Amino acid sequence: MEERPRNSDRPARPSNGRPSSRPSSRPSSGRPSSGRPSSDRPSSGRPSSDRPSSGRPSSSRPQSREERPARGGRSDRAGATRQVSQGREVSDPRGFRPAPQERDQSRIRPRIFEPDIPEDVTGEELEKSVRAELLSLSAENAKVVARHMVCVNLYMDVDPELSHKHAVAAAHHAGRLAVVRETAGYAAYRAGHYEIALKELRAANRISGDVSMWPVMADCERGLGNPLKALNLAGSAEVKRLGKSEEIEMRIVASGARRDLGEFDAAVVTLQCKELKNETDEWALRLRYAYADALSAAGRGEEAREWFAKCADLDTDEETDAAERATA
Repeated sequence: MEERPRNSDRPARPSNGRPSSRPSSRPSSGRPSSGRPSSDRPSSGRPSSDRPSSGRPSSSRPQSREERPARGGRSDRAGATRQVSQGREVSDPRGFRPAPQERDQSRIRPRIFEPDIPEDVTGEELEKSVRAELLSLSAENAKVVARHMVCVNLYMDVDPELSHKHAVAAAHHAGRLAVVRETAGYAAYRAGHYEIALKELRAANRISGDVSMWPVMADCERGLGNPLKALNLAGSAEVKRLGKSEEIEMRIVASGARRDLGEFDAAVVTLQCKELKNETDEWALRLRYAYADALSAAGRGEEAREWFAKCADLDTDEETDAAERATA
């Protein structure tokens, strides 16, 4: 079998200026219990008047002030401490000092590592449409987020891991913005962190309703070893809302998922469409290459070489090895 190039069935990097775990199950009720005692709890059955006496005769003589015990217990008890109650100190009869009340740690956003941003990066390098989506942030925060997002694009091809760290920092500052979560998803995808990428892209999809990222989400499922989930995404109704470019990318991902399952003939059929005749759109080269590669994987070498030759006709910049594989 002929050697396959890397990522022939992976989605292309988005061209819109943005960089290209198992969830825990919820309890069935979805709500925690109230913690209140139930109304049908049986009572003790003993009226307060039925309590046995201590066995000691009560004294009819009232106690003097000196004879009465100090409120809160004995003042000479070992270990007795003072605690603050509504701004005043009172005695603790048990000698117990409670820890000071701490702030709710769940509401405190933890600090994260933020990579350094080059001084010449201002944030103005972002597209106007992307900068416009940051206007809901404070001016200072928007600038920080914009500069990190510029760095995502800056390092995407040369250092994907550093690009991913900048994306994490941006999402930390603006996690409620779809454009930021989408950027973080693409950066994680390019760095090979498919679980993180899927989480971020799902969040972006929930916020914006944009389905253009679905091909990458499907490929993340492939990266996590879930080709069937990738095929489920590819066959969902939302795919009908994809633009032509994203539709082609989804076909390529679905074909790759078929190959993951060992269904090589089905992978070829998945890519058979009228768009194979297209020679002008930017996705034409990728579609033809994926089709030729699927033919090769299915053992149809002669047909594969024919289509690699057709790829080479479009690949004037020699972005692929189509010309070489056409003569192999």
